[in-house]
Amino acid sequence: MDLIRSGKAPEVIRRKGAEGNLPLPAEDKIEILTLLAAAPEADLREKALDTLRGWDRTEVRRIMASPRTAPDVLSFAAKQLLPQREELREILLWNPSLPAEFHHLLKPKPAPKPAAVAAPAPPTQPPPEPVPPRAVQEAAKEPPSKSEPEPASILAAEQAEVEILAKLAAGTPIEEVAGATTEAAPEVTKPDDELTPNDRETLIEKINRMTVVEKMKAALTGNLETRSILIRDSNKIISRAVLQSPKISDTEAEGYAAAKNVSEEVLRLIAVNRKFMKTYVVVRALVNNPRAPIDVTMRLIARINDRDLKGLSLNRNVPEVIRSMATKAIRQKEEASKVKLPSKH
Repeated sequence: MDLIRSGKAPEVIRRKGAEGNLPLPAEDKIEILTLLAAAPEADLREKALDTLRGWDRTEVRRIMASPRTAPDVLSFAAKQLLPQREELREILLWNPSLPAEFHHLLKPKPAPKPAAVAAPAPPTQPPPEPVPPRAVQEAAKEPPSKSEPEPASILAAEQAEVEILAKLAAGTPIEEVAGATTEAAPEVTKPDDELTPNDRETLIEKINRMTVVEKMKAALTGNLETRSILIRDSNKIISRAVLQSPKISDTEAEGYAAAKNVSEEVLRLIAVNRKFMKTYVVVRALVNNPRAPIDVTMRLIARINDRDLKGLSLNRNVPEVIRSMATKAIRQKEEASKVKLPSKH
Protein backbone atom coordinates (compact mmCIF):
# COMPACT_ATOMS: atom_id res chain seq x y z
CA MET A 1 0.00 0.00 0.00
CA ASP A 2 2.79 2.45 0.89
CA LEU A 3 4.65 1.68 -2.33
CA ILE A 4 1.53 2.29 -4.40
CA ARG A 5 0.80 5.54 -2.53
CA SER A 6 4.33 6.79 -3.19
CA GLY A 7 4.28 5.66 -6.83
CA LYS A 8 7.29 3.34 -6.26
CA ALA A 9 5.46 0.03 -6.75
CA PRO A 10 6.69 -2.11 -9.68
CA GLU A 11 4.65 -1.84 -12.87
CA VAL A 12 3.43 -5.45 -12.63
CA ILE A 13 2.06 -4.80 -9.11
CA ARG A 14 0.26 -1.63 -10.23
CA ARG A 15 -1.26 -3.46 -13.20
CA LYS A 16 -2.50 -6.28 -10.96
CA GLY A 17 -3.84 -3.69 -8.53
CA ALA A 18 -5.76 -1.94 -11.32
CA GLU A 19 -7.29 -5.30 -12.26
CA GLY A 20 -8.18 -6.06 -8.62
CA ASN A 21 -6.01 -9.19 -8.64
CA LEU A 22 -3.67 -8.55 -5.70
CA PRO A 23 -4.01 -11.14 -2.86
CA LEU A 24 -5.45 -8.64 -0.36
CA PRO A 25 -8.74 -8.13 1.50
CA ALA A 26 -11.53 -6.43 -0.47
CA GLU A 27 -11.16 -3.23 1.56
CA ASP A 28 -7.50 -2.89 0.57
CA LYS A 29 -8.21 -3.78 -3.05
CA ILE A 30 -10.80 -1.01 -3.31
CA GLU A 31 -8.49 1.51 -1.64
CA ILE A 32 -5.76 0.59 -4.14
CA LEU A 33 -8.22 1.05 -7.01
CA THR A 34 -9.09 4.54 -5.78
CA LEU A 35 -5.38 5.39 -5.60
CA LEU A 36 -4.70 4.06 -9.11
CA ALA A 37 -7.74 5.88 -10.47
CA ALA A 38 -5.66 9.05 -9.97
CA ALA A 39 -2.49 7.59 -11.53
CA PRO A 40 -0.65 9.68 -14.16
CA GLU A 41 -0.96 6.88 -16.76
CA ALA A 42 -4.28 7.24 -18.62
CA ASP A 43 -4.63 3.52 -19.37
CA LEU A 44 -4.01 2.62 -15.71
CA ARG A 45 -6.59 5.17 -14.56
CA GLU A 46 -9.21 3.83 -16.96
CA LYS A 47 -8.52 0.23 -16.01
CA ALA A 48 -8.82 1.00 -12.27
CA LEU A 49 -12.09 2.92 -12.81
CA ASP A 50 -13.56 0.14 -14.95
CA THR A 51 -12.63 -2.46 -12.33
CA LEU A 52 -14.11 -0.37 -9.54
CA ARG A 53 -17.35 0.33 -11.42
CA GLY A 54 -17.77 -3.36 -12.17
CA TRP A 55 -17.06 -4.46 -8.59
CA ASP A 56 -19.65 -6.55 -6.79
CA ARG A 57 -22.35 -4.13 -5.65
CA THR A 58 -23.03 -5.91 -2.37
CA GLU A 59 -19.32 -5.81 -1.49
CA VAL A 60 -19.08 -2.11 -2.35
CA ARG A 61 -22.12 -1.26 -0.23
CA ARG A 62 -20.70 -3.17 2.74
CA ILE A 63 -17.35 -1.36 2.53
CA MET A 64 -18.91 2.08 2.06
CA ALA A 65 -21.14 1.52 5.12
CA SER A 66 -18.23 0.68 7.43
CA PRO A 67 -16.81 3.55 9.58
CA ARG A 68 -13.40 1.85 9.27
CA THR A 69 -13.20 2.59 5.55
CA ALA A 70 -10.58 5.24 4.73
CA PRO A 71 -12.04 8.75 4.27
CA ASP A 72 -10.25 9.07 0.91
CA VAL A 73 -12.11 6.00 -0.36
CA LEU A 74 -15.46 7.41 0.78
CA SER A 75 -14.66 10.76 -0.83
CA PHE A 76 -13.77 9.07 -4.09
CA ALA A 77 -17.06 7.15 -4.03
CA ALA A 78 -18.99 10.38 -3.47
CA LYS A 79 -17.30 12.01 -6.46
CA GLN A 80 -16.87 9.14 -8.93
CA LEU A 81 -19.22 6.28 -8.11
CA LEU A 82 -22.38 8.07 -7.02
CA PRO A 83 -23.57 8.99 -10.56
CA GLN A 84 -23.76 5.26 -11.47
CA ARG A 85 -24.55 3.95 -7.97
CA GLU A 86 -27.49 5.94 -6.63
CA GLU A 87 -27.93 3.38 -3.83
CA LEU A 88 -24.69 4.63 -2.25
CA ARG A 89 -26.13 8.08 -1.48
CA GLU A 90 -27.82 7.20 1.80
CA ILE A 91 -25.05 4.78 2.78
CA LEU A 92 -22.36 7.44 2.42
CA LEU A 93 -24.44 10.09 4.16
CA TRP A 94 -24.80 7.87 7.23
CA ASN A 95 -21.09 6.98 7.37
CA PRO A 96 -19.42 9.16 10.07
CA SER A 97 -16.01 8.76 8.39
CA LEU A 98 -17.03 10.69 5.27
CA PRO A 99 -15.39 14.16 5.38
CA ALA A 100 -17.97 16.92 5.94
CA GLU A 101 -16.95 18.84 2.83
CA PHE A 102 -18.34 16.05 0.63
CA HIS A 103 -21.80 16.01 2.18
CA HIS A 104 -23.04 18.60 -0.31
CA LEU A 105 -22.45 16.09 -3.12
CA LEU A 106 -24.86 13.66 -1.49
CA LYS A 107 -27.78 15.94 -0.71
CA PRO A 108 -30.67 15.36 -3.13
CA LYS A 109 -32.16 18.29 -4.97
CA PRO A 110 -34.72 20.12 -2.79
CA ALA A 111 -38.33 19.19 -3.50
CA PRO A 112 -40.87 21.93 -4.36
CA LYS A 113 -42.19 23.76 -1.33
CA PRO A 114 -45.60 22.41 -0.24
CA ALA A 115 -48.58 24.66 0.24
CA ALA A 116 -48.73 26.45 3.59
CA VAL A 117 -50.61 24.52 6.25
CA ALA A 118 -51.42 25.19 9.84
CA ALA A 119 -48.55 24.60 12.23
CA PRO A 120 -48.85 21.29 14.07
CA ALA A 121 -49.34 21.22 17.78
CA PRO A 122 -46.09 21.00 19.76
CA PRO A 123 -45.11 17.38 20.50
CA THR A 124 -45.82 16.09 23.97
CA GLN A 125 -42.65 13.95 23.95
CA PRO A 126 -39.27 14.24 22.25
CA PRO A 127 -39.14 12.88 18.69
CA PRO A 128 -37.62 9.42 18.25
CA GLU A 129 -33.99 9.04 17.25
CA PRO A 130 -33.50 8.77 13.47
CA VAL A 131 -33.05 5.20 12.26
CA PRO A 132 -30.56 4.48 9.48
CA PRO A 133 -32.25 3.55 6.20
CA ARG A 134 -32.65 -0.12 5.30
CA ALA A 135 -29.95 0.23 2.63
CA VAL A 136 -27.40 1.19 5.26
CA GLN A 137 -28.32 -1.71 7.52
CA GLU A 138 -28.23 -4.23 4.69
CA ALA A 139 -24.93 -2.87 3.38
CA ALA A 140 -23.31 -3.46 6.73
CA LYS A 141 -24.60 -7.08 6.65
CA GLU A 142 -26.00 -6.79 10.16
CA PRO A 143 -29.57 -7.40 11.36
CA PRO A 144 -31.63 -4.20 11.92
CA SER A 145 -31.19 -4.60 15.68
CA LYS A 146 -27.40 -4.39 15.34
CA SER A 147 -25.23 -1.57 14.07
CA GLU A 148 -21.57 -0.90 13.32
CA PRO A 149 -19.33 -0.93 16.42
CA GLU A 150 -19.24 2.36 18.27
CA PRO A 151 -16.07 4.44 17.72
CA ALA A 152 -15.26 4.06 21.42
CA SER A 153 -15.26 0.26 21.20
CA ILE A 154 -13.13 0.35 18.04
CA LEU A 155 -10.63 2.63 19.77
CA ALA A 156 -10.52 0.37 22.83
CA ALA A 157 -9.80 -2.67 20.65
CA GLU A 158 -7.01 -0.83 18.85
CA GLN A 159 -5.49 0.32 22.15
CA ALA A 160 -5.57 -3.26 23.49
CA GLU A 161 -3.74 -4.48 20.39
CA VAL A 162 -1.11 -1.75 20.76
CA GLU A 163 -0.56 -2.76 24.40
CA ILE A 164 -0.04 -6.39 23.36
CA LEU A 165 2.51 -5.37 20.73
CA ALA A 166 4.33 -3.08 23.17
CA LYS A 167 4.71 -5.87 25.75
CA LEU A 168 5.99 -8.33 23.15
CA ALA A 169 8.36 -5.75 21.69
CA ALA A 170 9.75 -5.24 25.19
CA GLY A 171 10.63 -8.94 25.34
CA THR A 172 7.76 -10.25 27.48
CA PRO A 173 7.22 -13.98 26.73
CA ILE A 174 4.15 -14.38 24.55
CA GLU A 175 2.54 -16.88 26.91
CA GLU A 176 2.55 -14.22 29.66
CA VAL A 177 0.76 -11.58 27.56
CA ALA A 178 -3.00 -11.67 28.03
CA GLY A 179 -4.91 -11.75 24.76
CA ALA A 180 -1.96 -12.87 22.63
CA THR A 181 -2.21 -16.65 22.98
CA THR A 182 -5.60 -17.36 21.45
CA GLU A 183 -5.72 -20.25 19.00
CA ALA A 184 -5.11 -19.33 15.37
CA ALA A 185 -7.44 -20.16 12.47
CA PRO A 186 -7.97 -23.91 11.79
CA GLU A 187 -6.29 -23.86 8.38
CA VAL A 188 -3.13 -22.47 9.97
CA THR A 189 -2.98 -25.10 12.72
CA LYS A 190 -3.88 -28.04 10.48
CA PRO A 191 -1.31 -30.90 10.83
CA ASP A 192 1.35 -30.75 8.12
CA ASP A 193 0.69 -34.29 6.91
CA GLU A 194 -2.94 -33.32 6.27
CA LEU A 195 -2.16 -30.23 4.19
CA THR A 196 -3.28 -30.51 0.57
CA PRO A 197 -1.50 -28.79 -2.35
CA ASN A 198 -4.36 -26.27 -2.41
CA ASP A 199 -3.83 -25.55 1.30
CA ARG A 200 -0.17 -24.74 0.68
CA GLU A 201 -0.96 -22.50 -2.29
CA THR A 202 -3.46 -20.40 -0.33
CA LEU A 203 -1.59 -20.33 2.98
CA ILE A 204 0.54 -17.31 2.03
CA GLU A 205 -2.56 -15.40 0.97
CA LYS A 206 -4.28 -16.19 4.28
CA ILE A 207 -1.25 -15.07 6.28
CA ASN A 208 -1.01 -11.83 4.28
CA ARG A 209 -4.53 -10.96 5.43
CA MET A 210 -3.66 -11.30 9.13
CA THR A 211 -3.01 -8.47 11.54
CA VAL A 212 0.21 -8.45 13.54
CA VAL A 213 -1.46 -9.99 16.61
CA GLU A 214 -3.09 -12.69 14.46
CA LYS A 215 0.31 -13.52 12.93
CA MET A 216 1.77 -13.86 16.42
CA LYS A 217 -1.00 -16.26 17.39
CA ALA A 218 -0.37 -18.25 14.22
CA ALA A 219 3.37 -18.27 14.92
CA LEU A 220 2.78 -19.70 18.39
CA THR A 221 0.10 -22.28 17.56
CA GLY A 222 0.50 -22.82 13.81
CA ASN A 223 1.92 -25.77 11.90
CA LEU A 224 5.40 -26.16 10.42
CA GLU A 225 4.34 -24.70 7.06
CA THR A 226 2.97 -21.58 8.76
CA ARG A 227 6.10 -21.11 10.90
CA SER A 228 8.38 -21.48 7.87
CA ILE A 229 6.56 -18.52 6.27
CA LEU A 230 6.36 -16.33 9.38
CA ILE A 231 10.02 -16.84 10.36
CA ARG A 232 10.90 -14.68 7.32
CA ASP A 233 8.45 -11.91 8.24
CA SER A 234 10.04 -8.44 8.23
CA ASN A 235 8.50 -7.68 11.64
CA LYS A 236 10.93 -8.82 14.35
CA ILE A 237 8.08 -9.46 16.77
CA ILE A 238 6.63 -12.10 14.43
CA SER A 239 9.90 -14.03 14.02
CA ARG A 240 10.44 -13.88 17.79
CA ALA A 241 6.99 -15.39 18.30
CA VAL A 242 7.88 -18.23 15.92
CA LEU A 243 10.96 -19.08 17.98
CA GLN A 244 8.84 -19.07 21.15
CA SER A 245 6.53 -21.75 19.75
CA PRO A 246 6.62 -24.93 21.86
CA LYS A 247 6.10 -26.96 18.67
CA ILE A 248 9.58 -26.29 17.22
CA SER A 249 11.66 -29.47 16.97
CA ASP A 250 15.47 -29.73 16.94
CA THR A 251 15.39 -30.45 13.21
CA GLU A 252 13.30 -27.35 12.56
CA ALA A 253 15.60 -25.21 14.72
CA GLU A 254 18.59 -26.55 12.78
CA GLY A 255 16.87 -25.56 9.52
CA TYR A 256 16.32 -21.99 10.75
CA ALA A 257 19.93 -21.77 12.00
CA ALA A 258 21.21 -22.81 8.56
CA ALA A 259 18.75 -20.69 6.53
CA LYS A 260 20.15 -18.01 4.23
CA ASN A 261 16.81 -16.19 3.86
CA VAL A 262 16.18 -15.21 7.49
CA SER A 263 17.26 -12.00 9.17
CA GLU A 264 20.31 -11.65 11.41
CA GLU A 265 17.91 -10.96 14.27
CA VAL A 266 16.50 -14.48 13.93
CA LEU A 267 19.99 -16.00 14.06
CA ARG A 268 20.85 -13.93 17.15
CA LEU A 269 17.67 -15.07 18.89
CA ILE A 270 18.54 -18.71 18.16
CA ALA A 271 22.05 -18.19 19.56
CA VAL A 272 20.74 -16.89 22.91
CA ASN A 273 18.06 -19.57 23.26
CA ARG A 274 19.30 -22.15 25.77
CA LYS A 275 16.95 -24.82 24.47
CA PHE A 276 18.34 -24.55 20.93
CA MET A 277 21.97 -24.21 22.03
CA LYS A 278 21.80 -27.55 23.85
CA THR A 279 21.61 -29.22 20.42
CA TYR A 280 24.99 -29.59 18.71
CA VAL A 281 23.58 -29.64 15.15
CA VAL A 282 22.03 -26.21 15.74
CA VAL A 283 25.37 -24.82 16.92
CA ARG A 284 27.13 -26.31 13.89
CA ALA A 285 24.52 -24.89 11.51
CA LEU A 286 24.90 -21.41 12.99
CA VAL A 287 28.69 -21.41 12.71
CA ASN A 288 28.53 -22.49 9.05
CA ASN A 289 25.82 -19.96 8.11
CA PRO A 290 27.41 -17.04 6.20
CA ARG A 291 24.55 -14.75 7.33
CA ALA A 292 25.20 -15.34 11.02
CA PRO A 293 26.76 -12.32 12.78
CA ILE A 294 30.50 -12.76 13.38
CA ASP A 295 30.26 -11.86 17.06
CA VAL A 296 27.77 -14.75 17.45
CA THR A 297 29.75 -17.41 15.59
CA MET A 298 33.10 -16.48 17.18
CA ARG A 299 31.79 -17.51 20.60
CA LEU A 300 30.57 -20.87 19.27
CA ILE A 301 33.77 -22.08 17.58
CA ALA A 302 35.05 -23.53 20.86
CA ARG A 303 32.07 -25.94 20.85
CA ILE A 304 32.79 -27.40 17.40
CA ASN A 305 34.40 -30.87 17.22
CA ASP A 306 37.62 -31.62 15.31
CA ARG A 307 36.01 -32.98 12.16
CA ASP A 308 33.64 -30.02 11.78
CA LEU A 309 36.48 -27.59 12.57
CA LYS A 310 38.39 -28.89 9.55
CA GLY A 311 35.33 -28.46 7.38
CA LEU A 312 34.80 -24.94 8.73
CA SER A 313 38.42 -23.98 7.98
CA LEU A 314 37.78 -24.89 4.32
CA ASN A 315 34.34 -23.29 4.04
CA ARG A 316 34.73 -20.38 1.60
CA ASN A 317 31.23 -19.10 2.32
CA VAL A 318 31.93 -18.00 5.90
CA PRO A 319 33.96 -14.85 6.71
CA GLU A 320 37.77 -15.11 6.60
CA VAL A 321 38.08 -14.38 10.31
CA ILE A 322 35.94 -17.47 11.11
CA ARG A 323 38.06 -19.71 8.88
CA SER A 324 41.22 -18.35 10.50
CA MET A 325 39.87 -19.01 13.99
CA ALA A 326 38.94 -22.55 12.98
CA THR A 327 42.46 -23.14 11.62
CA LYS A 328 43.99 -21.72 14.80
CA ALA A 329 41.78 -23.95 16.96
CA ILE A 330 42.90 -27.01 14.97
CA ARG A 331 46.60 -26.14 15.49
CA GLN A 332 46.08 -25.59 19.20
CA LYS A 333 44.41 -28.98 19.59
CA GLU A 334 47.21 -30.64 17.62
CA GLU A 335 49.85 -29.00 19.82
CA ALA A 336 48.02 -30.03 22.95
CA SER A 337 47.81 -33.65 21.78
CA LYS A 338 51.56 -34.01 21.07
CA VAL A 339 53.45 -36.21 23.57
CA LYS A 340 55.89 -34.14 25.55
CA LEU A 341 59.29 -35.87 26.10
CA PRO A 342 60.95 -35.47 29.52
CA SER A 343 63.70 -32.85 29.46
CA LYS A 344 67.39 -33.87 30.07
CA HIS A 345 69.31 -32.36 32.97
